[in-house]
Amino acid sequence: MPASLPTTAKPLDHLALAGEPDAPALVLRDRTLTHKDLRESVGRLAAWLQGQVPERGARVASWATKGELTCLLPLAAARAGLVHVPINPLLKRAQAAHILGDSGTRLLIGTAARLATLEAGDVPPDCLTWSEAEALAAYSAATVLGPSCADPGELAAILYTSGSTGKPKGVMLSHANLWLGAESVASYLDLGGGDVTLAVLPLSFDYGQNQLLSTWRAGGCVVPLDYLTPRDVLKAVGRHGVTTLAAVPPLWVQLTELDWPPETAARLQRLTNSGGALTIDLVRRLRGLFPGARLFPMYGLTEAFRSTYLDPALVDSHPTSMGQAIPHAEILVMADDGGIAADGEEGELVHCGPLVAQGYWQDPERTAERFKPAPLQSCYGGIAVWSGDRVRRDADGLLYFVGRRDAMIKTAGNRVSPQEIEEAALATGLVAEAVALGVPDERLGQAVHLVVRAVPGCPEAETELPRKLLQELPNFMQPKVIHWRSAMPISPNGKIDRTGLYAELAA
Repeated sequence: MPASLPTTAKPLDHLALAGEPDAPALVLRDRTLTHKDLRESVGRLAAWLQGQVPERGARVASWATKGELTCLLPLAAARAGLVHVPINPLLKRAQAAHILGDSGTRLLIGTAARLATLEAGDVPPDCLTWSEAEALAAYSAATVLGPSCADPGELAAILYTSGSTGKPKGVMLSHANLWLGAESVASYLDLGGGDVTLAVLPLSFDYGQNQLLSTWRAGGCVVPLDYLTPRDVLKAVGRHGVTTLAAVPPLWVQLTELDWPPETAARLQRLTNSGGALTIDLVRRLRGLFPGARLFPMYGLTEAFRSTYLDPALVDSHPTSMGQAIPHAEILVMADDGGIAADGEEGELVHCGPLVAQGYWQDPERTAERFKPAPLQSCYGGIAVWSGDRVRRDADGLLYFVGRRDAMIKTAGNRVSPQEIEEAALATGLVAEAVALGVPDERLGQAVHLVVRAVPGCPEAETELPRKLLQELPNFMQPKVIHWRSAMPISPNGKIDRTGLYAELAA
């Protein structure tokens, strides 16, 4: 069990103070920063930012791949009294322009090639623009700004969702949200000063940014990596002695298809997953490939950072469980009648406590839809995130995902969980990835469409999959159409792009 945690959050930039001065903190392409270097660099960048944008609470955006600036900005902006807005480097001009305009960005730092794609009107008129190279050279000459005395309740970052429904929403996160999230994860992962985290996820993603924050909270070292192929990840694990790797299911699938040298696989001590559930087959493959690593399946919401994790000791016996609440989180399963759902009864997952974000930036209407008063049964009270996700809790207190309320397929009068169809397809051993979608149908209301990628070297998959699904699923859950893909489309956050698939099939 994780150690008990202090309940007092600190200003976010104080995370730079945690490690031993001479211990490595950040491995860059040309050099390694110690924790002493990290403190000085955060202070210099904060001083430079404050000189550029003296208005407290102004937004500072970054649009660049992983590197010195993108790794330091979360702490440096916080120290300068500014609000960091990381833009995923995979986003295109129009998406970046929306985020810049919506957030009212006052300073944009980006790679020259990305900045060159911007057109007239894309950048707010009062926004300064610096190339990454220019900003690196400029900030290194600044004096060091000392640790801040910010109220932990102040806004520290706005993280924009990937825009799965409509335009991206900016989730407002306070110093306390980010500090307590780092503290919580460092605790239950049991991170320490000797750990090395390979940061492969986008830093604009809450799960990705926490790779930095939780590791530095524990005094460890981060190796940022923008990989081109999964093999780049394998090589980096061996090269840097990586102990901790976080990924989303599509990447885990690709990593398990590689031939890992035993000595490289043995370096990994912990694997963490979020952004989608692990299948039973994938859990078994990960456990077989990395027998010495503890596997942490997790469930999270950008609006509340992280909600649950499954104790690695229970992964083999309960491979489909979401686990239980992480430290600093209270998770309730609310029945449709307003009471706490009974064991085994389906209900809505409601996240209460200090990890709950401050709402959506300048969007009171959508904030009111998701951020509502906590149930009376909550120990914390205040505002809670009503997730819309349907879950159930067993007699041992373990949670299981049923499906999203707005993602359930309504076909011929039946409510069908896409996850159940996907799990059935994956359980056949014929496909490596599967996505079930409800596509409008005049007769059925919605018809089940299944998009799959065959297991490599499995020529019989196309003929065998329909037959096996007929054996395993009731008639109303059978796919009307099975679409075969050589590769699944991937969203900017590394997840399978369900929205893009739906748009393609529904067109």
